[in-house]
Amino acid sequence: MKKYKRLIIIILVLIIGALLATFIRKMLNKNKYKRIKTEYVFKDVINLGCTSVKQQGASNTCWSYTGNSFLESEMIRMGKEPVEISQVFTARKAYLDKAHNFVRLHGGLTMGEGGQLHDVLNVFRKYGAMPRSAYAGLPGNHTYNDFREMTPLLNAMLKVLVKGRPLTPNWEQAYAATLDTHLGVVPEKFDYKGKVYTARTFADQVIGIDPDDYIGFASVTDQPYYKPFVLLVPDNWSFDSFYNLPMQDLTSIIDMALQQGYTVAWTTDVSEKGFSWQYGIAYVPEKPFDKMSNDEKKTMFVKPSTEKKITAEERQQAFDNWATTDDHAMHIVGLAKDQHGKEYYLVKNSWGKANDFKGYMYVTKEFVNYKTITLMLHKGALDPSLRARLKI
Repeated sequence: MKKYKRLIIIILVLIIGALLATFIRKMLNKNKYKRIKTEYVFKDVINLGCTSVKQQGASNTCWSYTGNSFLESEMIRMGKEPVEISQVFTARKAYLDKAHNFVRLHGGLTMGEGGQLHDVLNVFRKYGAMPRSAYAGLPGNHTYNDFREMTPLLNAMLKVLVKGRPLTPNWEQAYAATLDTHLGVVPEKFDYKGKVYTARTFADQVIGIDPDDYIGFASVTDQPYYKPFVLLVPDNWSFDSFYNLPMQDLTSIIDMALQQGYTVAWTTDVSEKGFSWQYGIAYVPEKPFDKMSNDEKKTMFVKPSTEKKITAEERQQAFDNWATTDDHAMHIVGLAKDQHGKEYYLVKNSWGKANDFKGYMYVTKEFVNYKTITLMLHKGALDPSLRARLKI
């Protein structure tokens, strides 16, 4: 028995030793990997005022988080004290309007949580806005947005609704009641800094922006340049128009805006292998991902690399074959250079601070040229000659 006990002890010691060695090896590799990741060195050239990084949680409301972050920066630019605007109030109002469009089109509309940046302005214009302190959309003990149960339920309600003839009366009330259950009831009035407001008066008196001062841009080759057109992406459920620009004008507009103190709201595709939230880097690798070696794939974001130069035709092809899709919205708040002098846009995300740059990303201009879906910014940020050409 003693012999067997001794053998068991030896086996256990060997197992523990092997596990410990594996753990140490992983930690060393992790630390080595961490050191390698710091080879990117960025220096801010322009860093405009913006509010803190937020976490959109389990909700596809990046468009609302980005659009409202953009409005908060507009308050800063105008010399106002910024306030965190309720992202869920904006989203909730947009969902109600989207439901109406779904019904009017007899179900012929993509329903989901996504939207476009102009939805924030449309809600502001039509309904106003609230501070997050008055309406967070977090009933019960919830600490972050989670729409995974609510959205399928709302969509199922609408699908059943449009199958009936005539329409069920008071369906809007039932839809709103479901929103109330999951997000809480919207207060008609609320107190902010000792004064009582409605959503309308808060938008007008505290935030104080004019939605008509803002403009949206996109870039496609199958529509006339410098003319408005309806961008056909699923999240443009309101069928709003964007001014069409040549691809090279996208970064020119962003650069001029930043130089004059204006931030830019941006929608883009984040499904590319050259986009890494963990590293906080987005670029267009010169070599296609499927042609890289395993070592090249592992070190894609280790240090600045040469990029592929994108043409307008390649950009359009990626859009047409769905390699570029309307995935995400973020807020461009500055410009930076790496240790080699290459320029990147400083971009605020809404996925919390769980990456190397505390919730921000550095995005190359080539990536913006390739993967931009839309831009939104103040008309005052535009070159006067461009405004004249657009007749705005």
